[in-house]
Amino acid sequence: MKPIRDFLELIKFEHTVFALPFAYLGMLLAAGGWPGWRLFIWITIAMAAARTVAMGFNRIADRWIDARNPRTANRPLVTGSISLRTAWAGTLIASLVLVLAAWVLGPLPLRLVPGAFLFLFGYSFTKRFTWLTHFLLGFTDGLAPLGAWAAVRGSLFTLADLPAWILLAVVTFWIGGFDLIYACQDVPYDLQAGLFSIPARFGIRPALRLSEVSHALALLLLLGLGWYLGLGWPYWVGVFVVAGLLVLEHRLVHPEDLSRIDIAFFNVNSIISLVLFVSILGALYLR
Repeated sequence: MKPIRDFLELIKFEHTVFALPFAYLGMLLAAGGWPGWRLFIWITIAMAAARTVAMGFNRIADRWIDARNPRTANRPLVTGSISLRTAWAGTLIASLVLVLAAWVLGPLPLRLVPGAFLFLFGYSFTKRFTWLTHFLLGFTDGLAPLGAWAAVRGSLFTLADLPAWILLAVVTFWIGGFDLIYACQDVPYDLQAGLFSIPARFGIRPALRLSEVSHALALLLLLGLGWYLGLGWPYWVGVFVVAGLLVLEHRLVHPEDLSRIDIAFFNVNSIISLVLFVSILGALYLR
């Protein structure tokens, strides 16, 4: 049906495959390996629904901002190729699917749903009042491995659950660093519109430096995670590859040349998430 196709285009549903490894990292580490098909399927459904909620509502909330920004002026809600009613319907249906998946996954995931909605809906407004918006986005994405861990273990607040919180921090700094790079291309518009971002507040060069620091922190946390869990050589190979990809990403983008941001943001980001997933899977199965 055309409304469904239009909505999937609105939220770039095909990019969900790049976000799924976040949740799978928490799932694999919580289970110490493969958790079974039932958990895998429902965690996948929950993750896809959560991303759909976040992207759908973001497009709705930002439609007036997008209309005035030359970079985003051709988005479907702005051009009218998709109706606001369709966007709301898709977002609300995805919200119901997320609640259903959380209910199936257990009491703790279901109790966490209101907090998840707070960030999934609330993130869209943060650029209106704080330049920390980049790291709030990272934190929101970091809820994926945290939720997957809760689905497998049924707990989050014991010492044994520390890896889940390390993963939350990894994703927060990882995605926050990526978003700092991506936001550099919107500095002129953000300044004109009075929107908050670190590149607009402090400049592109300092923002790119902070992105490097954020990614260095993410790598340090990955090293700490591997040491804490005693993960084997596939994990360390994966972390080494991720470090190389991050260096490549930062070499692609310069304050005077932002033309390769899409390559750095989409291509490198997706490869990193898949490398981490495969390396953790290999490390767990070679124990």
